[in-house]
Amino acid sequence: MTATEINQTDLEPLEDFRQRLRTWLKDNVPRAGGPSRLDSTLTDEQEVAEVQKSRDLQKQFFDAGFAGIVVPTEYGGAGLTPAHAEVLNDEIVGYQYPSRYQVPTMTPCMSVILEFGTHEQKLKYVPKILDGTAVWMQMLSEPSGGSDVAGAQTSAVRDGDQWVLNGSKIWTTGAWWSDWALCLTRTNWDVQKHRGLTVFMVPFKAPGIEMHRIEMLNGTREFCQEFLTDVVVPDSDRIGEVDQGWTVGTRWMFYEKSFAISPYIIRPGGARPGTGGDAGRGSPILNLARKVGRAEDPIARDLIGESQTLNVALGEFSRRISQGMRTGKFNDQAAALTRLMSGVNAVRQSTISFQVGGGEAVAWTDEDEQLGRIGMGFVSRQASCIGGGTTEMSRNVISERVLGMPRERTEDREIAFRDVPKGPRT
Repeated sequence: MTATEINQTDLEPLEDFRQRLRTWLKDNVPRAGGPSRLDSTLTDEQEVAEVQKSRDLQKQFFDAGFAGIVVPTEYGGAGLTPAHAEVLNDEIVGYQYPSRYQVPTMTPCMSVILEFGTHEQKLKYVPKILDGTAVWMQMLSEPSGGSDVAGAQTSAVRDGDQWVLNGSKIWTTGAWWSDWALCLTRTNWDVQKHRGLTVFMVPFKAPGIEMHRIEMLNGTREFCQEFLTDVVVPDSDRIGEVDQGWTVGTRWMFYEKSFAISPYIIRPGGARPGTGGDAGRGSPILNLARKVGRAEDPIARDLIGESQTLNVALGEFSRRISQGMRTGKFNDQAAALTRLMSGVNAVRQSTISFQVGGGEAVAWTDEDEQLGRIGMGFVSRQASCIGGGTTEMSRNVISERVLGMPRERTEDREIAFRDVPKGPRT
């Protein structure tokens, strides 16, 4: 059942829900603060502790009935509506919430399970997601595939009631501290590449999985590469039909690029402009200008205005796209519009922060982690246009599936994947 299919009769009125939530948050949840998800200053032990805090907080939300707002009650959710989820987004501003649990655990992973999983699979896995027991990631990208998801070469061979997986996945954020993953595999090499894929649910602790962590320029080691050698997965953990993984995959990627408007995740401030995790504590960019003594600098003030304007525009744009998709005015591929604008905005915001920070964001002391994060954020700013599906892919989706322009010609669409060249031409 999708969020839009929830029966809205006999549900708790929004204002009653708001007051009950507001009281519970005030009495039970700490105010916001703490390290970001990809903070390079954390040791492994500190990172694991932060993840555990997210698990514990998720369990706290679950026990109070505020986890999985739009997830049906039979699978552990609250069984409410996207409107109730937006109330939660409004009221959560300024409070801690299980940030490490939102993407990709809630979406795209749980979203995919809810759409394509069997009733038994949903009963088994969704409550454990909602109560903080299981953190999920996505084993999607491969070393040889780049952005060509359909070119997956990790193989799955059937052996009775189980499958044997071999291959490698890469750029799996947080895999080293996570529990499960959705894994896209190749189950048929004799059909077109989009036609021979199958999706499985795979535990990271399964025998045969070797995990390597990748150190990035900013010192983080959150990205992982997994090597799968004869990993056995029961057929009961297959998502969707055999060889029909592209049907699952297209929705999987839809959920991945539409997280900014998803009703499954907590987004402090939602799509409303001028809000977010820093609401009530002043504009982060303005606070930065004050910190470096540039609050009255006309150039810095222009940059502050641009930053605020971009945030307002992104909020209103996301709200409009979300509303259009809910009402059917836009097809679900319109989520690529939000993905594109979010990526471009993130790059510009990193640049603005760096420009306002000036020399102090280029060289900083050990005591000033904020300026250090700004400097490293600027160096790695383009990552926001790569992770979660590149903005180049979003531009293709917009042109072909939203605007109806002709598809780009490819040479491998009509031949068996076995015959598709897998390396550079000689």
